[in-house]
Amino acid sequence: GIVLELLKEAMVSKLGDTKGFLIDGYPQELKDAEEFESKIGEPKLVLCLDCSAETMSSRLLVRNQSSQNSENIETTEERIESYYQASHPLIAYYESKTQLCKVDAEGTQEDVFLEICKTIDSFLK
Repeated sequence: GIVLELLKEAMVSKLGDTKGFLIDGYPQELKDAEEFESKIGEPKLVLCLDCSAETMSSRLLVRNQSSQNSENIETTEERIESYYQASHPLIAYYESKTQLCKVDAEGTQEDVFLEICKTIDSFLK
């Protein structure tokens, strides 16, 4: 609740100066989406970075190595499974409202970034 209030405050303070807001990694669960909508409003666009579990796993393992994180393959697979369990209802929810746009995230960071930019640009037109 506190984070949502801080987010709302920050968004309201910038309303006249922006075309919109990009909120990374939120909501993560359906209850978060419903709370966001009741306190702030419905998002106009929701991006879903879509890649395979194998891609997620390899990226997490590389990130963990560079951050000295002791997470192993088994823990990474559990995190990915938890992500899928939480995100499937959320994705279905936004698909039903036609607010969801899936972005192919199998490519390089640069490719994914360009794909996100194209998606947002086409939405803003």
